[in-house]
Amino acid sequence: MSAPESAPESATDEQQFTSLSTQAARQLATTTKSEPQMQAITSRWLLKMLPWVDVKGGTYRVNRRLQLSVGRGRVQFDHNGADDIRVIPETLTELPALRGFSDIAALREIASKFRVRGVRAGQVLVDAGQPVTEAYLVVHGRFTRYTTGKYGEEEVIGVITDGDGMGDEAVGRDDPLWLSSVRAETSGVVLALNWDALTALVERTPSLASHLDAFAERQSLPMNRKGEADVPVQAGHVGEPILPGGFVDYDLVPREYELSLTQTVLRVHTRVADLYNNPMNQTEQQLRLTIEEIRERQEWELVNNREFGLLHNVDYGQRISTFSGPPTPDDMDELLSMRRKTRLFLAHPKAIAAFFRQCNRRGLVPGTVNVDGHEVPAWRGVPIFPCGKIPISPQHTSSIIALRTGEKDQGVVGLHQTGIPEEYEPSLNVRFMNVDTTAIMNYLVTAYYSMAILVPDAAGILENVQVGWTAE
Repeated sequence: MSAPESAPESATDEQQFTSLSTQAARQLATTTKSEPQMQAITSRWLLKMLPWVDVKGGTYRVNRRLQLSVGRGRVQFDHNGADDIRVIPETLTELPALRGFSDIAALREIASKFRVRGVRAGQVLVDAGQPVTEAYLVVHGRFTRYTTGKYGEEEVIGVITDGDGMGDEAVGRDDPLWLSSVRAETSGVVLALNWDALTALVERTPSLASHLDAFAERQSLPMNRKGEADVPVQAGHVGEPILPGGFVDYDLVPREYELSLTQTVLRVHTRVADLYNNPMNQTEQQLRLTIEEIRERQEWELVNNREFGLLHNVDYGQRISTFSGPPTPDDMDELLSMRRKTRLFLAHPKAIAAFFRQCNRRGLVPGTVNVDGHEVPAWRGVPIFPCGKIPISPQHTSSIIALRTGEKDQGVVGLHQTGIPEEYEPSLNVRFMNVDTTAIMNYLVTAYYSMAILVPDAAGILENVQVGWTAE
C-alpha cells in the first residue's frame, strides 16, 4: 500500500503577502467602538407613563372623603400538613367585620374554631337563599359565585380564590341568608367556622361584641355607592320644600407617602479616569450604566415594594381573578369595567402573549395605539405595556394591572422631588464623596421616588393569570 498523503500546510503558513496584512495594519489604526452595552435595560413604560408630582416637602398626603365601608383583605394560613391547616389569627383583621380589632386572645380563639374541609370540583358549597350557618375561608382552590338570572339562566358574578372569605358579611344581620350560590370549579380546601359557635363566642367576649356592634352601626349609616359618608341632596322636587343639609366629611387619618430611595456608591480608579478617557469618558460611561440600573430598580420598587408598590397596595375590592386561568377577553373587559378612564394596562410579556393566544382562539385581533411614536398593542383602545417587573409565580401565574393616572382624574401618580442638591437627572443626584487611600474616587448616586393611589378604584389587578400554554 502506498503511504498516506501528508496533510497540506495551512494557507497561512504558505501564503506570502505582497502588501501589509490587515492584522498588522490594525496595530496603527484606530478601531470604531460602541459605548458599553447593557442587556438589562428595558422599556420602563411605567416610569414613562406615570404623571410625576413634585413633592417639595418629601412627604405626600392623600386626603380622602370619610370611608364608612371597610374594604376586604386576605387572610393567611399556617400549613403543618395536609390536614393541619390553621388561619394565622392576626390576619383575621383583614376581614371587614374584624378590621381594627386588637384583642389577640379573642382572635386566637376565633381561629381555633375553624375546621379544615376538602372540596371536590363541581361541589356546591352554599345555595342562594339558604340561611348562613357557616363562614368560610378559602385556603386553596377557585370558586365561582353565581345567581339565577331573570329568565332562569346561571349568571356568574364573581370568582373567589386563595385567602378570600365568605359569610362574614352576615355579621350584624338578623337571620342572614346567602345572597348567591358558590360552586367549586377546582378541588380545594376551605376552613369552616360554625355560625352558632361564633355567636356563642361573641356573647362571652365583651370586647368582640362591642367591636361587632360598632361595625354594624357604622354599616347602617348613610353612604354612597362607593362606601363614602353620604351627603344628603334632593332632586326632582317642586314648590318650596325644606332642603336637606349636610357636609362632606373627611378621613381624619389620611395616608402619607414619604419618598423612598435607591442608592449606590460608584467607584472609579483615578488611573482609569486619567489615562483611559479617549475617545470615551470612563466616568461618564460608568455613571450612565449605573443610572440605568437604578432606574430599573426604581420601576421594580413601584411594582413590588410592600409599602407603596402596586401589587401590594391595590385595594382588594379592585382585584379579580381570571375565570378559567388564561387571560381571556372577558377577563380584560371585567377589569376594564371596574374604573373610569383606564389609561393603561401593565403585564408581563408572557401574560400579553397568553392574552393574544386567547384572542387568536376566538378569532379576535387586538388593536394598536400610537404612544410617543411607538405602535403599542391595545384592548378596547387602552394600551397594553410590557413590564417584566411583574413577577411570575412558581405555578406559572402572573397579574395584569390596570391604571387610571393623574391628580386631575384622581388616579395613580408618581412622587419625586426636583431641584435637589447636585441633581443630575430629575430627583436623582450624584455626589462626589472622596478619593480614598487606594486612589479610588467614590460617587454617591441616589434616586428619590414613591407612588400614590389617590382613590381605591384608580388601580385594579387581574390575578391568577396563567401564562403557560393550555390544551385546545
